[in-house]
Amino acid sequence: MPRIVAADDDDGTQQFYSMELNSISSVSDSTLGQLLKNVSDVRKLAIGDETPVHESFNRDNDDDSLMQTVPFVLSFDNLTYNVSIRRKLTFRDLIPRRKTEDPEIAQTATPNTKTLLNNISGETRDGEIMAVLGASGSGKSTLIDALANRIAKGSLKGTVKLNGETLQSRTLKVISAYVMQDDLLFPMLTVEETLMFAAEFRLPRSLPKSKKKLRVQALIEQLGIKNAAKTIIGDEGHRGISGGERRRVSIGIDIIHDPILLFLDEPTSGLDSTSAYMVVKVLKRIAQSGSIVIMSIHQPSHRVLGLLNRLIFLSRGNTVFSGSPASLPRFFAEFGSPIPENENRTEFALDLIRELEGSAGGTRGLVEFNKNWQEMKKHNRQPPLTPPASPYPNLTLKEAIAASISRGKLVSGGESAAISTATAATTLTVPAFANPIWIEISTLSKRSMLNSRRQPELFGTRLATVVITGFILATVFWRIDNSPKGVQERLGFFAFAMSTMFYTCADALPVFLQERYIFMRETAYNAYRRSSYVLSHAIVSFPSLIFLSVAFAATTFWAVGLDGGPMGFLFYCLIILASFWSGSSFVTFLSGIVPHVMLGYTIVVAILAYFLLFSGFFINRNRIPDYWIWFHYMSLVKYPYEAVLQNEFSDPTKCFVRGIQTFDNTPLGALPEGMKLRLLDSVSRSLGTTISSSTCLTTGADILTQQGVTQLSKWNCLLITVGFGFFFRVLFYFCLLLGSKNKRR
Repeated sequence: MPRIVAADDDDGTQQFYSMELNSISSVSDSTLGQLLKNVSDVRKLAIGDETPVHESFNRDNDDDSLMQTVPFVLSFDNLTYNVSIRRKLTFRDLIPRRKTEDPEIAQTATPNTKTLLNNISGETRDGEIMAVLGASGSGKSTLIDALANRIAKGSLKGTVKLNGETLQSRTLKVISAYVMQDDLLFPMLTVEETLMFAAEFRLPRSLPKSKKKLRVQALIEQLGIKNAAKTIIGDEGHRGISGGERRRVSIGIDIIHDPILLFLDEPTSGLDSTSAYMVVKVLKRIAQSGSIVIMSIHQPSHRVLGLLNRLIFLSRGNTVFSGSPASLPRFFAEFGSPIPENENRTEFALDLIRELEGSAGGTRGLVEFNKNWQEMKKHNRQPPLTPPASPYPNLTLKEAIAASISRGKLVSGGESAAISTATAATTLTVPAFANPIWIEISTLSKRSMLNSRRQPELFGTRLATVVITGFILATVFWRIDNSPKGVQERLGFFAFAMSTMFYTCADALPVFLQERYIFMRETAYNAYRRSSYVLSHAIVSFPSLIFLSVAFAATTFWAVGLDGGPMGFLFYCLIILASFWSGSSFVTFLSGIVPHVMLGYTIVVAILAYFLLFSGFFINRNRIPDYWIWFHYMSLVKYPYEAVLQNEFSDPTKCFVRGIQTFDNTPLGALPEGMKLRLLDSVSRSLGTTISSSTCLTTGADILTQQGVTQLSKWNCLLITVGFGFFFRVLFYFCLLLGSKNKRR
């Protein structure tokens, strides 16, 4: 009778549950593998959970063969990848030259081709770690990308098969995970929160939240980061977890759904020896749970080498060794360069490869020797890897994946029917995304707001900027009167205020640029839809815009002495909010195009300056040249500017120029008042009408006509401004759709 005991791990950092059997020697390898795979289920039974996350696939308890795990073998043959490299442009190329028919000279003008992968072949199976080694530029990351379907279709030659069947892109996305070299994490979330959000994205909605939490807790124990579960990730300005823990969290995010295939690009890069060993030890446990683990690694230590099952050494895109770590000494001994005793095998191999790369002949000899070595192994003993005996030996790949899901693999959204030995009628239903769109929007919004709430200084700085700008404008344009000079001052205030709304939106530029690679990593394997991200981004940013709009309007409306009363103030708030909305959407759209923050700021400042130039303040619409009039209608500042002008000058009873005020802003304005009255009387007699010092000569409608604000009402201007905001959000979506394929070409 088995009993459950708690035991300390070697590193003393975590607890795990093991089963003590009376006759461990009688347990078959497959049964032991199943016990290792279901260790998390045993833990749940120990704490009293009656419904473990991993459901046991066992239709017949008397059939011991059902305890075997579903085997998988990944094979790849003759992978070749070439890229075109154009010749650098020199000053000589700028000088016109006559055409030549010499084919050799003509050939130098065409792009050169560089081979990054050259007929790479290999295979590995579940329970194993395959490591790709080589110097920088050898093709390690390129091979990982090729296996993970991160190279555009048509550019990569060769085949990648799982259990003998070619992997389709959609299937690979669901059953695999890819861990990037950089740790792309939200800095203000804790380890537990980070993994929980990953579970919300990758695990299906049908799985209760309690089981998702149990999955996260089991994963935290498996990763050995239980002591850091409540600690924030951290960044340069906030102290958080260590580098090794960050790397394990990055791995945890991508294995939350327990993938069958796991690809990692240099997971030990930048870590010390102990941290690197801990990371690979975690990967070994993942492999033993029934996964295939393939990673690139720069220079493994002796302890790390002991955890690896298969090695592929690359040199400039060619295979120079492929086999088990144990066969390294014999391989290099037969090549004529035996590995000295007490020396790290991989270090010796890498040093020898680098030495050969620097020689005249390069590594051609080693490449040819490896080909002969592989041929000799095939003839002597080893056929290609085939899945071992299985209760269902004739399963197709989809049926094998379905069986793996039933046995406990938490492939996101995967649902499989029962497997029938008689009919083999297994179907696999794998939706493209684990959750519906509203769940994705809710989860994305919750994560973004939580991360922002823990950085209140960001919103505080933006609010302070808006309030200080409003205060300066209020004190400069304090209580503007209704004179001709007051009209000019109002026009200047409105032009500056509306353009300020857009310039203050420039701080939205780094938001997506900082999240770009997190977004690309998460959407590469269908964690959520791109449309969900766009909608969530808009929803999260909108509440802060409301606060900023009310703060600026309250600071300036009454202090400047604007007209309209309560309804005028309400419209003033709405047009400011619409300006913030369209400006924020415009900057967000640009962040989806430009790759760098500084480049983005340069473009934003330049374009907003053009918008202000053509808004109608500096030059009237009727005076803009025909060949530039299109820019006037594209200007984001034009519509808010015209809206606030109509809100201010719409009262037909309000007068802004009376009698002798008509001489203001002219050389006659310096004359004495008596002289102005006599001039006004002369003008009256000439016109045949009576114009006194109190006669209204210019109303608000006259000012709107002078400014060319006659085509649209203020409400139409408001709607157009809001529409611009939605338009740029749609453009942002298409930028994400077309610009985040995350594949090499």
